[in-house]
Amino acid sequence: MCRLYISALLMLLMSCVRVLAQDSLSHDKYLVRSVMIGVGKSNVYDTYLSPLEYCGPELRFMHESMRMTRLMDGHVSAQRIVQVNASSTDNISKSSKSYSGMFNWTYALHYQYNVDDRLKILFGPMLDLNGGFIYNTRNSNNPAQAKVYGSIDVSAMAIYKLRIAGYPMTFRYQANLPFMGVMFSPEYGQSYYEIFSLGHGGKNVLFTSCHNAPSLRQMLTVDFPLGKTIMRAGYLCDIQQARVNNLKSHLYSHNFMIGFVRNFQMLRGKNKISLPEKVSPF
Repeated sequence: MCRLYISALLMLLMSCVRVLAQDSLSHDKYLVRSVMIGVGKSNVYDTYLSPLEYCGPELRFMHESMRMTRLMDGHVSAQRIVQVNASSTDNISKSSKSYSGMFNWTYALHYQYNVDDRLKILFGPMLDLNGGFIYNTRNSNNPAQAKVYGSIDVSAMAIYKLRIAGYPMTFRYQANLPFMGVMFSPEYGQSYYEIFSLGHGGKNVLFTSCHNAPSLRQMLTVDFPLGKTIMRAGYLCDIQQARVNNLKSHLYSHNFMIGFVRNFQMLRGKNKISLPEKVSPF
């Protein structure tokens, strides 16, 4: 049954690749990019390494790009997000440290529905790929755990524009929920030496969905002009958790983000916070 699920996921991934090829016929010149850095708190838990939770500070970098495509008569936007985050955490007794680092790449196609001149509702599929590690300084036999997983997500977004005392602001809320995917994990009590050196493999690539990996990534941002620059501030809540091979793990992150937005035509000033509505993805 697991092989059937994995085969179905691979077929979905191939469909996404074909859509990426079609997306080459897109409005590249109307690209909107943003770069943000964030600081926050991370909660790390992995029973393969320790039965305790580890908490501490986290740093995060995010690069996002959005543009309209010609799919469905130009009503579909493409979004790419690259995230890198690193944390240094301690257990409750401060007797051990844990270091973690994660890389995340997502590509989403959102159908845009304009409710009115101010509000947009976006929804569609997302390809979500993740890789990283957790390193525990207290362990000697199994000091590290690899985190490699990917999924097809359901993504939704709401964009609302308003003026406060004549000052333009753009609010955005986005939530991504994994639907089905695959994850690498050692079995309970199995070392990486057994897997890769001795070749004692087992069920190390597993099907994931809401039943064993209920995760959620959500983001709230606001764009506002500051002089000739469009600034973006936001809050990111990243909840990644899984229960596979009798092992439990989670990576909880809460980050406050700050950065800036750039448009292809370099539109500036408080009266030009975004591109024209007919071509603007945001």
